[in-house]
Amino acid sequence: MRAGKILKRVLVVFSLLMALAAVKSYNLYKRAFAPNVRVETATNNIFFYIPTGSSFDSVLVDIERQGFIKNIKSFKWVAHRKNYENHVRPGRYLIKNRMSNNELVNLLRSGKQEPVDLTFNNLRTLEQFAGRVSQQLEFDSLNLLVLLRDTAVHQKYGLNKYTMACMFIPNTYEIYWNTSAEKFLDRMNAEYRKFWNRRRTVQAKQIGKTPEEVITLASIVNEETRMENEKKRVAGVYMNRLNKGMRLQADPTVVFGIGDFSIRRVLKKHYQADSPYNTYKFTGLPPGPICLPDISSIDAVLNYERHDYIYFCARPDFSGYHNFAKTLTEHNKNARAYQLQLNKRRIYN
Repeated sequence: MRAGKILKRVLVVFSLLMALAAVKSYNLYKRAFAPNVRVETATNNIFFYIPTGSSFDSVLVDIERQGFIKNIKSFKWVAHRKNYENHVRPGRYLIKNRMSNNELVNLLRSGKQEPVDLTFNNLRTLEQFAGRVSQQLEFDSLNLLVLLRDTAVHQKYGLNKYTMACMFIPNTYEIYWNTSAEKFLDRMNAEYRKFWNRRRTVQAKQIGKTPEEVITLASIVNEETRMENEKKRVAGVYMNRLNKGMRLQADPTVVFGIGDFSIRRVLKKHYQADSPYNTYKFTGLPPGPICLPDISSIDAVLNYERHDYIYFCARPDFSGYHNFAKTLTEHNKNARAYQLQLNKRRIYN
């Protein structure tokens, strides 16, 4: 009878121990595998950025600041046991609602980040370009600008301070957020080489232009008209002028050389500007592009319209289209009609 009581007590103690072990195991499981991320957005996810050089403590600060973890203590516990402190990797991470601590730590520890869809267009200068890119990637705009102005960098890519802008073809590119400025330029150069495939290279040779010259002319076309169905005709006017040895006399090049993009009406005084971009003073193409032309403008130059037009002028209805002319007399008539409308609208500068 006594032995039975002892056995009963042993069974009770064992049951209690098993229950405690089960509770402890459940708590451990809950710490690691229960949902601990709360993201209240329309998409049920957010992007979490870990800057280059971050420590585990700085990651924790950013996590707490953003507030997407419900129980930070349990996250620290899992992170410690997975040795995340020694495997902090910078990048842009997609954090999904209801992720567990285990899922989150594995993600951050693996370095499996989401690329940025880097987009840039409608830019005139390298300063604007550096600013736009740095808004989307980790590096600072000044860091990129220093490289863009470095002669050694120009030589590396076979360009110069005037043609460096040619390397950046406006588009959308998948790229990792923490890519360095140096690696970014390597990537853009690779994309530039890819853009100038066999077809485009042959087309450039057929019209007697290098890729950089094509882009330079395309930048003028890009600034002259936003009408897609007019770009090839505008490109044809400038090709006719180049082939005849005439000055391009393109107003956008004068504005670029002056650097005042608020100018709406180019006046005689502007034509006197001392700038290598002043195509009223110098024959031929300017030394480099006056903007980052879009792909349609580049292809418009490569496939320019063959015609006899030498001149063009904005239409007086301000539709964005132009009137084209074969003779100076005809052009002057078109120009006077446009100037009259500028005066009526009080656009004097």
